[in-house]
Amino acid sequence: MWHQYLLASIFILGGLNHFRTEKIYLKIIPNAFPNKKVINLWAGILEVLFGFLLLFQATANIGAYGIMGLLVAFFATHIFMITNKDASLGLPKIVLYIRLLLQFGLIYWAFQYTAI
Repeated sequence: MWHQYLLASIFILGGLNHFRTEKIYLKIIPNAFPNKKVINLWAGILEVLFGFLLLFQATANIGAYGIMGLLVAFFATHIFMITNKDASLGLPKIVLYIRLLLQFGLIYWAFQYTAI
């Protein structure tokens, strides 16, 4: 169970970080998306919400599917960071590729808490 709470905490804290360090997130949202501030706001809200839902057995299924959906949506950001020097935040390419690959691990981790 502790690992479920760990994943929930990661998303709650990550979601709150969208408000604390908004400028960083605005930089990594692909330019093709309009109104980056609204996207960042909703990403933060949804990360916190799905993280909290994952904390309780009655809502863990919804939280897990929500987290998996967000992680799939975030692929665009990871690809943008790899292909756009300004969005890379100065991170080495290998780190950016590892972050992209970690998405699959996080999706699998969240899947463990679905009712399937």
